[in-house]
Amino acid sequence: MKSEEQRRLRQFYRRRLPPKSIITQEFARQLTELSHAMGRQIGLLVNRKGEVSYVIVGDKRGLMLPALEGYRYSPSRLRGLRLIHSHLNGEGLSEEDLTDLALLRLDLILAVEVRQDGLPGLAHLAHLLPENPENRLWLLMPPCAPAEIKEDFLSFIQALEDEFAKTQRTRKIDTIDRAILVRVETSPRGSGDAEISIEELRELARSSGVEVFDSIIQYRPTCDPKFVLGKGKLSQLIMRAMQIGANLLIFDHELTPAQLRSIADFTEMKVIDRTQLILDIFAKRAQSREGKIQVELAQLKYRLPRLAKRDKALSRLAGGIGARGPGEQKLEIDRRRVRDRIHQLEREIEKIAQSRKQKKVSRIKKDLPIISIVGYTNAGKSTLLNTLTKSAVFTEDRLFATLDPKSARLRFPRDREAIITDTVGFIRNLPPDLFAAFRATLDELKDADVLLHLVDLSNPYFEEHIRAVEEILTELEIAEKPTLLVFNKIDRIEDKSLIKHLCLRFGAVAISALDPDSLNPLLVRLSTVVEELAFDGRGKEGYRESPEDTIKTETEEIWV
Repeated sequence: MKSEEQRRLRQFYRRRLPPKSIITQEFARQLTELSHAMGRQIGLLVNRKGEVSYVIVGDKRGLMLPALEGYRYSPSRLRGLRLIHSHLNGEGLSEEDLTDLALLRLDLILAVEVRQDGLPGLAHLAHLLPENPENRLWLLMPPCAPAEIKEDFLSFIQALEDEFAKTQRTRKIDTIDRAILVRVETSPRGSGDAEISIEELRELARSSGVEVFDSIIQYRPTCDPKFVLGKGKLSQLIMRAMQIGANLLIFDHELTPAQLRSIADFTEMKVIDRTQLILDIFAKRAQSREGKIQVELAQLKYRLPRLAKRDKALSRLAGGIGARGPGEQKLEIDRRRVRDRIHQLEREIEKIAQSRKQKKVSRIKKDLPIISIVGYTNAGKSTLLNTLTKSAVFTEDRLFATLDPKSARLRFPRDREAIITDTVGFIRNLPPDLFAAFRATLDELKDADVLLHLVDLSNPYFEEHIRAVEEILTELEIAEKPTLLVFNKIDRIEDKSLIKHLCLRFGAVAISALDPDSLNPLLVRLSTVVEELAFDGRGKEGYRESPEDTIKTETEEIWV
């Protein structure tokens, strides 16, 4: 730039707009004349006192705005700066202009056309909108000459911020984390998979105490390798988050370490994935020493590859005798400590597995059959255990309300007893690290003589839940065990004929775990199966007849 151009640019810092004016004709003329002479766009960031805080020089097509970290930001307030800039080609506000308006949360943005003679042409103005039914992010005002803009800027901006604050107050926000759920679906539209998965993610978020503000599903042939979403869609997501006051993105995928960093850097928001959300729930709910060890192990295995590289200024040296050279950076120290802790926890889990084997021998000596309740999370397993055995296991209408296995004695009417156990709930796409950490607990199911597969019949996706549980049982190599299918929560279904039809179709018993009187058909079935089991001190020898035939016949007898 020429020295004269630099001098004229510096003059803007000494200019001051009247606080109530968005722009004046004289101010617009000084801007367009200099922009015309330089052949570049010029932008001015003006505060609410009318003072120019930044002067930005771009090229013919656009500007690069500076970071505004020193200026305030909150969901109910704007940045306190407005952008006034020139456009050399007679165009209105561009997509980049509107994106800057939203991402930087500017008070407003104004572009003044530069005429061929250097004088100001039409002014194009836009400002952000509070949350609205149409989900519009901004409002474009009709173009007009700068001299025709008579709006009282201070009154206008105060009213706009009041609207943002009012929108925020209408939401009941009891939590720090306010999330938008995100899923990229590669299956064809109409398959229903995306809706099922995002609703389950919503329940997981609720169970973790997160307030869900919105959710989006993007259909793509494949996920973007860097951002999962397309970059343009991700920009819109940031704007939506700012509009509604969300501060957390939860992806219904397992993000790679590179994707997690890329999305967090691009959005400058807290980002977690489905696996991390489930791990968070488990960490909150684990009560026993064993459960806490299993959850910590899963968390460490998940976090180890995701320990992001820190800035050099945050690294530190490990001194002491034998530490030659600069020593280890803190990141390497963290990784080494995590690996050491993982090995320690794996040894502790191995000890727990050995203890379980000893308990197994004790149970076998008592010649008591073992019934294990399995099922999708929140199917009502703990409630059923409480009702059958008059126990007091903690229950709550949330996913993964209880994690630690519980056992109790179940006495049948004919003075026969069995041990009935409650296991951790299953879920689709169970995180591999979590599955591995709970392997010792899940392997207990191999000792069961009967599996009682409990299903929440009131859930519209109960068939998908049945398939998910069966897949996990297959992975555990116990799918061939005798299994009774039990439909729970029938008190929530009004159409009783539908219950009867589904029981006949699936060969199941229908109950309400909250109603002891509804459990008689289940007890009859369990008692019959237990009587058919022959024990010789080493465990079950076999059935006297096909379990499938028995189940079908008894179901028909109960309902007919």
